[in-house]
Amino acid sequence: MDQVFLQVEGVYKHFGGLTAVNQISFQVARNEMVGMIGPNGAGKTTLLRLIMGILKADEGKIRFRGKEITNLPPWEIVNRGIAGTFQTTRPFRRLPIIANVMVSCLSPGAMKRGEWVKRIEAKALDALEFVGISDLALERASSLSHGDLKRLEIARAIATEPELLLLDEPFGGLNPAETGLLGKSIKRLHKGGRFGRLHSEGPAMIIIEHKLQELMNIVDRVLVLHYGELIADGPPEEVVKNPKVIEAYIGQEVM
Repeated sequence: MDQVFLQVEGVYKHFGGLTAVNQISFQVARNEMVGMIGPNGAGKTTLLRLIMGILKADEGKIRFRGKEITNLPPWEIVNRGIAGTFQTTRPFRRLPIIANVMVSCLSPGAMKRGEWVKRIEAKALDALEFVGISDLALERASSLSHGDLKRLEIARAIATEPELLLLDEPFGGLNPAETGLLGKSIKRLHKGGRFGRLHSEGPAMIIIEHKLQELMNIVDRVLVLHYGELIADGPPEEVVKNPKVIEAYIGQEVM
């Protein structure tokens, strides 16, 4: 594996008597795009929230670029180069869409890269163009459809110029054509596409998604969670044949 960017070691999280994440360990390299799948309630979103600092781990360590970030507040983790999106979108509904993204452009991590400070509005518009909703820039966020709110979430995340991007069901609410276009945009971003021109390479990524075919088409590796445990880790073509994965999905026509 190339340079380890994210290292999760024995992370454990419980809510009362429920163990949501059970001693999970894995690594993500600098150049990887990793998918995370599993039945509902497997612990996927909880794990991402632990990495982002929204939830606090009960046990275990999380390191990013060799430095421990376990249980740091979310804003500190963003400033260190990690950004993410959520299943439930929470925009500033009364503000124009472009203003929602401009707020992200003001993060210390983004402002350190001088060009952002000079061109905040232009960079916010660039982020909206990247996800395909720049024509709605002056509309209120409250006017957006569910699918467009998902796109706004991604625009806000990439506006911080993260080195690690965590996406929780980015294709949720999108039709097949929109899903295909956004999938190509995500892949292009990962490879150092036209957004974030100040970097020679795009961010490493972890993507939770229930649209498995679309996910498998863009990721290099897949992590499979079931009842809070990591039951498989490998290339998509191997994971879909794993007996434990097949058993976890019995009764669901998803594989």
